[in-house]
Amino acid sequence: MPRQNTSPAEYPQAVLRQIELLAQNIVIARKRRGETQAQWAKRLGVSQPTMARIERGDPSVAMASYVMCMWLINQAEGLADLIAPDRDRAALEQEVRKVRTSGRKSTATQWPAAQVPAPTLRVMEPRPSVGKANAAGLAALLNPQDQAGGMKS
Repeated sequence: MPRQNTSPAEYPQAVLRQIELLAQNIVIARKRRGETQAQWAKRLGVSQPTMARIERGDPSVAMASYVMCMWLINQAEGLADLIAPDRDRAALEQEVRKVRTSGRKSTATQWPAAQVPAPTLRVMEPRPSVGKANAAGLAALLNPQDQAGGMKS
């Protein structure tokens, strides 16, 4: 197994707390089903000591082992959606700032100072879809004039 660059002791407390909560939920789910650690370990393809480490919230256990536990509990539906691009508000805000900044520089050469249109920003709620729809949504957010049939002067 490759050596980790960051010791789990150096992880932010918020990350360690989320792993701990995940572990607690795994324990509850297993016990509610009336199954032993050994039974779950066998179904996961890990050793019983690894299953015990998962249930302790050991951050050095492979992510795949935690995801497999989630799959056993609830088929891990929607896990990737938690960090889908359309939910990454920080990146979206950064992209909007870049467009606004580059837009100001280019509009200064296209419009007299008194006629520079004010930038507009449409607020869009995240959608569960992924892929091309996200690109279209971002394009609509960044170019509202295109949606209205062109820029008005």
